[in-house]
Amino acid sequence: MKINAVEIKPGNILEYENGLWRVVKTAHTQPGKGGAYMQVELKNLRDGRKNNIRFRSAESVEKVRLDQKDFQFLYAEGDNLVFMDTETYDQVTLPGDLLGDAAAFLQDGMAVTLEMYEEEALSVALPDTIEAEIVEADAVVKGQTASSSYKPAILDNGVRVMVPPFISAGTRIVVDVYSREYVRKAD
Repeated sequence: MKINAVEIKPGNILEYENGLWRVVKTAHTQPGKGGAYMQVELKNLRDGRKNNIRFRSAESVEKVRLDQKDFQFLYAEGDNLVFMDTETYDQVTLPGDLLGDAAAFLQDGMAVTLEMYEEEALSVALPDTIEAEIVEADAVVKGQTASSSYKPAILDNGVRVMVPPFISAGTRIVVDVYSREYVRKAD
């Protein structure tokens, strides 16, 4: 679907120079001399390269719509991750680096969303928060509770997070997957 350059918004997926790019930032500029243009920061969905492009306002670009499908994480196989389509039960093997740092939060049987373009998986979205157990937490230092200080703790998946002083080893907490921050104590 063709759109005018002025309609480009962050989050859009564009087909540009035979590649698929996610729009990261946009800025509409109207200089005193010359025509208006859109300054667009793009990130390549396949290899992660970034690019800054200027589109003239009258220019049109190809906007791509990605299909979102529900999958279930099955297991890790070396550097690859195996997912199952929840409707057809087909299995898909993807490289682990497609998830980046969020891969540490994958749990067996976790429901995830894959963004697909012509049957090719481009990204994997995990739930925003997950439950995890604290396996190691520093002891509370006397007098430390007077201020809103946090202490380091290690989760059962090996990820290090900062937690409030009242959290101890063995406690289940809810963690934000993408910011790696403590949200609350699990119910």
